[in-house]
Amino acid sequence: MSEKMPRRKLAYLRLAVTARCNLRCLYCRPPDRDHETDVLSSEELVRFAILAARCGLHKVRLTGGEPLLRSDIVEIVRRLSSDEMIADLSLTTNGTMLTRLAPELREAGLRRVNIGLPALDPEVYRRVTRNGRVEDALAGLEAALEVGFSPVKINVVVVRGVNEDQAVPLAGLTRRLPLEVRFIEYMPFLEGSEHPRERLVPADEILAALGKLGPLEPLERPRGPATARLYRVAGHRGTIGLITPHTDPFCHSCNRVRLTAQGRLRACLIDGGERDVLGAIRAGLDLPTMERLLRWASEMKPALHSGVFAGCMHRIGG
Repeated sequence: MSEKMPRRKLAYLRLAVTARCNLRCLYCRPPDRDHETDVLSSEELVRFAILAARCGLHKVRLTGGEPLLRSDIVEIVRRLSSDEMIADLSLTTNGTMLTRLAPELREAGLRRVNIGLPALDPEVYRRVTRNGRVEDALAGLEAALEVGFSPVKINVVVVRGVNEDQAVPLAGLTRRLPLEVRFIEYMPFLEGSEHPRERLVPADEILAALGKLGPLEPLERPRGPATARLYRVAGHRGTIGLITPHTDPFCHSCNRVRLTAQGRLRACLIDGGERDVLGAIRAGLDLPTMERLLRWASEMKPALHSGVFAGCMHRIGG
């Protein structure tokens, strides 16, 4: 385990509402993982998030798997968005189901979304997702913009030899659309699989390629903890972000904690401690117990991750 930092204030909960997904992205999920079931009920998920908010985690992101596969996702959003202690509620999705659900989610109180979009080329998208249609994801992106989600962010995990040639066309979306297209350095959670560490494309290499679009102006990062280095191409409506867990880790400013789809509290995405809290949730989680769990998570956060990637992303929650 990496060296720990002194206990820090947590402010951000990533809540994995399911491990199920309609895609099989090669950097996220084994191709034969077909029998996932939802472990936590909507009542348990909502109670956990509300108690966390009472402890200062006022920012909540719903993740998966694909959270829109839950039949109760709109109700989960409605209940969380109505809680006065949750100041910022967002959702990460692959976008393929947003065409139908975007209006309901917006009406329920959701204000912003992140959409995973690894490619614009249909064949590259199919290869990365193993069974997806880029047309469905792009229709979801259009629906997100139409209903007024803001900001809409595009997440692009870049894998060498697979989709690095998609960086420029994806960043080109910012010319006419008010998006933040974020390129994420590949994290090999499926170690020993078809895509080992050699598939990493460093952020500076991506940035150099994006220079084909025109001069890139660095932007000031928002106040508080921030993960992305931000840029704007001259004349473009949107922005470009680079997320650098390998080449420029941001562990020192990380204030987030995760609840996995199996009911495990995880202090760090990459290499933090993990603790089974399903029993505590099922026993009727109360505020003092939540305070103790979050104190533990804060103490477990590393000063700098070790680079050892354990588990599957679809179960952890991105």
